[in-house]
Amino acid sequence: MTSQSTERKSPAGHQSLGLLSLAALGVVYGDIGTSPLYVMKTVFDPIHGLVVSEGNVIGVISLIFWALVIVVSLKYITLILRADNNGEGGIMALLSLASSSVANRPRLRNILFLIGAFGAALFFGDGVITPAISVLSAVEGLEVATPLLKPYVLPITLTVLIALFMLQQRGTGGIGAMFGPITLIWFTTLGFVGLVNISLAPQILVAFSPLHAVSFCLNNGWLAFIAFGAVVLAVTGGEALYADMGHFGAKPIRLAWYGCVLPALTLNYLGQGALLLSNPSAISNPFFLLFPSWALYAAVGLATVATVIASQAVISGVFSMTKQAIQLGFLPRMQIKHTSDRKIGQIYIPFVNWALLAAVIMAVLGFGSSSSLASAYGVAVTTTMVIETILTFFVIRYAWNYPFFLCLLATGFFLLIDTTFFAATMLKIAQGGWFPLAIGGVVFFVMSTWNRGRQILVEHLRSAAIPLQPFLESLMAHPPARVAGTSVFLTADPDGVPHALLHNLAHNQVLHERVVILTVMYIETPRILKEHRISVKPLVDNCYQVTVRYGFKDEPNLPYALELCEPYGLVFEPLQTSYFLSRDIVVPSPGAGMGLWRERIFAAMARNASNAAEYFKLPANRVLELGARVEI
Repeated sequence: MTSQSTERKSPAGHQSLGLLSLAALGVVYGDIGTSPLYVMKTVFDPIHGLVVSEGNVIGVISLIFWALVIVVSLKYITLILRADNNGEGGIMALLSLASSSVANRPRLRNILFLIGAFGAALFFGDGVITPAISVLSAVEGLEVATPLLKPYVLPITLTVLIALFMLQQRGTGGIGAMFGPITLIWFTTLGFVGLVNISLAPQILVAFSPLHAVSFCLNNGWLAFIAFGAVVLAVTGGEALYADMGHFGAKPIRLAWYGCVLPALTLNYLGQGALLLSNPSAISNPFFLLFPSWALYAAVGLATVATVIASQAVISGVFSMTKQAIQLGFLPRMQIKHTSDRKIGQIYIPFVNWALLAAVIMAVLGFGSSSSLASAYGVAVTTTMVIETILTFFVIRYAWNYPFFLCLLATGFFLLIDTTFFAATMLKIAQGGWFPLAIGGVVFFVMSTWNRGRQILVEHLRSAAIPLQPFLESLMAHPPARVAGTSVFLTADPDGVPHALLHNLAHNQVLHERVVILTVMYIETPRILKEHRISVKPLVDNCYQVTVRYGFKDEPNLPYALELCEPYGLVFEPLQTSYFLSRDIVVPSPGAGMGLWRERIFAAMARNASNAAEYFKLPANRVLELGARVEI
């Protein structure tokens, strides 16, 4: 089998490619583009004990440059962007490719699912730390302008963040078009001020040689290893290249990286290094001290806007990840609102939004400064980087069928780099690294509990289910009264009689003239083509079994999907169609399955899951919901 890399074609030649690349700047590169705000200050934080000397500064800049080249350019841009899952990227798409490539190995497949789910859970921790450290580090520039503003840094930061999260429910459609141009201005500014400062100490240019990075590591030993935990902050956000491939395609992302982002970041880090060589005391805030005093307030304003854009991209990513996890069965249904009538991907999830805001406020108040937050940052990202490299091995080995040693060599090299960064960030757990790990751990526990609980519930329902075909044949031998219209019974088990059908017969003692047993299936692929969405199987006496398939990035809309049944002779008149839903009331009980305490948590999540009718966009006035108690 050949590689599944199939880049999206730009619809309108070079002009469209340029516009997509500009848009990618604002969404894809916002996070990594704000890293210069805090990386150098964190590397030389006095708590780490690394002295600001010429050899150390050149060595650190060399490390940062080669980290950008190896992790971003080689790993993500060159290798992982080729792991195209029907035009989509991200850890869920990579997990889908990896798990499907070992479908004939159930135990390995389950292990990969757990690893991938943990990586997805860690993204929620990143979704808390990124807005907090980005915005706080930008506003801290006010301290450089005048120390008198220091007491106002935290209040201003919290005000910006609260306003950002409150605006989520309105969507970003109106201002989203400005993200690309503003971010282009930001990267242009990064490159320009870096270039100006390089003239202060042009010897910084020797940092392009990897020998200086090697020399730094050999001369500093343990201190160099500690510095790795801060250097990795320069590549955080690199994973967004793959996650956003479905929005822009691989070509615009590559063009934006090589044409703008990498040169701008390189020049800025070189400029900060040159500034430190000529003025070591500038380590107090080497980013904002790149600017002349008259431009400081403008720089703070631009940096704040850039960090808000970066935070917006991460928040939107968390919403998208949540929706995918719901459809893959890792999270209960939640209320999902669409903030754009034209762009289907723009969503807002209220519960996730306010939970993120609460966690972000706790992070800002608890850590108090970007330097302290930097200790918490990177742990979740490096863990995700390791997981993505592991999943990539299974994709290129078993999905693309490349030789084993070639796969081992390619991913082994990146795994060595990733695990080195991972080990270095593990040293920061006591200083705050526990915070994103704790968030990821809680989310993973919720995801695994819901996924396992659903499996137990489905197994229980199937074991107690009445076979559908014999039941309908027996029922039609002595049919109840038939009434006009169509009844649609939703069920997770297509071969069993839905509880709602049994309840309807028991209480109403009638059957509609047309009966549809409807099952929604989520497939481990991003999107399902329209022609593969529906399958229809006639049963007996105007009864049908209909299966609707969705990918984890598709938008569930059952009335629209049922319109695709028309070629099969099924036409659903909206005012003549009733939808019957079974609401399973989960009752925990001792015995097989999960521990009783976990079953109680699962039961609580099931009770609080959002309404299925709203989730599947069923007309509210045509839905009947019937409950049933189920012991697990």
